[in-house]
Amino acid sequence: MGRMPAVHDRHGLRLMAIHAHPDDESSKGAATMARYASEGADVLVVTCTGGEEGSILNPAMDQPGVAARMAEIRRQEMEAARLILGVRQEWLGFVDSGLPEGDPPPPVPDGRFATIALGEAARPLVRLIRQFRPQVITTYDESGGYPHPDHIMTHRVSVEAFEAAGDPDRYPEAGVDAGLEPWQPLKLYYHLTFHKERVLALHEEMMARGLESPYAERLAEWVDRAEDTGRLTTQVECADWFETRDRALIAHATQVDPTGWWFRIPLEVQRDAWPTEDYQLARSLIEVGMLPEDDLFNGV
Repeated sequence: MGRMPAVHDRHGLRLMAIHAHPDDESSKGAATMARYASEGADVLVVTCTGGEEGSILNPAMDQPGVAARMAEIRRQEMEAARLILGVRQEWLGFVDSGLPEGDPPPPVPDGRFATIALGEAARPLVRLIRQFRPQVITTYDESGGYPHPDHIMTHRVSVEAFEAAGDPDRYPEAGVDAGLEPWQPLKLYYHLTFHKERVLALHEEMMARGLESPYAERLAEWVDRAEDTGRLTTQVECADWFETRDRALIAHATQVDPTGWWFRIPLEVQRDAWPTEDYQLARSLIEVGMLPEDDLFNGV
């Protein structure tokens, strides 16, 4: 893949990235956000929950008192990651649902994000959209990217808010009654992080260099689904920001082991084999021309 010439002035452009938990913003679309922010775009991460139910996934952080202070620590980690990426961040204020385990899994406890009525859960997001006025929003697809109840709920509230924020008759308490004008975002994207084409390219590059691929078992068990065909519409060149992405991810120290799975593919392999972050254009109210495209702001 050829490198795209840098665009140096994106002032006046606004991107809102909606995520379920602190750390999600650094594992999905982080290099894209860092690139756009460095070029002058205003980038706002919206974090739906505080990540209170997160486990300690980094052995170095498994220390006395850490689990008891998880909510506070994850806010500190989010602030550190935000500064590394050069973006702004807001909390929606909902409580992490946790990941129910079992067969069948137990229900999510009442009062957690995934149990909140859609209208109540979307209201603060509608307010933020009307305040921030993004042209572009990124979020998760209908599966949540993986079946965590908060990720699926994030998809639902993102679509609801995207479709409602431009209508003055919807959520007036988060609009005209609060002195906020309607605002209709122009484009809605879903993250496509671990799609087969990218995983296969990284795997083959590792093998070609005589390196052990962390994806061998995953690819051997991969089941192709008809509904995944043709989802990739947008590839943003951002290899120069992969190192920034990794530093932001490592800032979430309770959740990310810097010696762990996320970092098994060397940066030079990633840059050579797959130098983009990838998306599905799910909604567009403007003409974007031929697909695939190479810019979330294409047509804006």
